[in-house]
Amino acid sequence: MSELGPQDHVVLGLIARHGPLTPYELKTRLEESVEYFWPIPHAQLYRVPVRLAEQGLLREEAEQTGRRRRVFHLTDAGREALRHWLSDPRCPPAETRDPAQLKLFFADLGEPGDVVALANGQAAEHRRWLELYRDMHTAIDSDDSSRAESRARILELGLMHEQAYVDFWESLAQRPTRSPGGGAHSTTTA
Repeated sequence: MSELGPQDHVVLGLIARHGPLTPYELKTRLEESVEYFWPIPHAQLYRVPVRLAEQGLLREEAEQTGRRRRVFHLTDAGREALRHWLSDPRCPPAETRDPAQLKLFFADLGEPGDVVALANGQAAEHRRWLELYRDMHTAIDSDDSSRAESRARILELGLMHEQAYVDFWESLAQRPTRSPGGGAHSTTTA
């Protein structure tokens, strides 16, 4: 069996949490959960379950009539692969592909006002995410305690993450340059 990647674990986890799903239902579940921090191209949600079924981690059931949808069920081997992944505390380094950070890195090549405009735009964007996460956190249904606790934890991390971004970008908008020899923010890095 080939080594599983993050998208594989997302598919296994969503099916483990919600029961048998079609690729379209996987897309819907992804959009309401992990897509906020781990987006997966929707085309992959049609390929990954088939591959996992070929590896024996999912079982495919095709409808014989109607739309002939493909429904994927978690197998014992899939449940064990998911448990093994969850029990391993090691994680690869986080992947950050933030276009704003890329622009910030090269900001010294642009106009002086560009940094302030970028910072103001990013502060507004991260305030929007912060508010969304606050609303989601407030709406957690506490009837399902383990699932609610898991969702609350990830939202708390998202809240702290977005608050740090808001603080940084607001501060940069107010002080777009740093004094020689120090300062918290710099637009000229290596």
